[in-house]
Amino acid sequence: MRVLLDENLPHGLRTLFEAGVEVVTVGYRGWQGTRNGDLLSKARAEFDAFVTTDRGLPHQQKLSNIEVGIVILEAPSNRIEDFAPLMAKVTAALRTLRKGRVVRVIA
Repeated sequence: MRVLLDENLPHGLRTLFEAGVEVVTVGYRGWQGTRNGDLLSKARAEFDAFVTTDRGLPHQQKLSNIEVGIVILEAPSNRIEDFAPLMAKVTAALRTLRKGRVVRVIA
């Protein structure tokens, strides 16, 4: 499984995904500042899932056209310490996530 980590998430979060999940950041790919629609279009060629904190994403995009699964993290802050307890739920979500679907993982 290949996961694209949105630029609004801490880079260190990559290390908290389970073994076998390849996580690449938006920054690493050089896609910083790319609008969500364009970002998701680029992501579909390389990634199975997109992980973000952008709660408005499902309302801004036509999900039937999106060819990656989306995981939206909802935590008290953007600190890695607040995301770490969510990682078991993220792992479970990634195992069943289908393209064009959105799963919310809430603290």
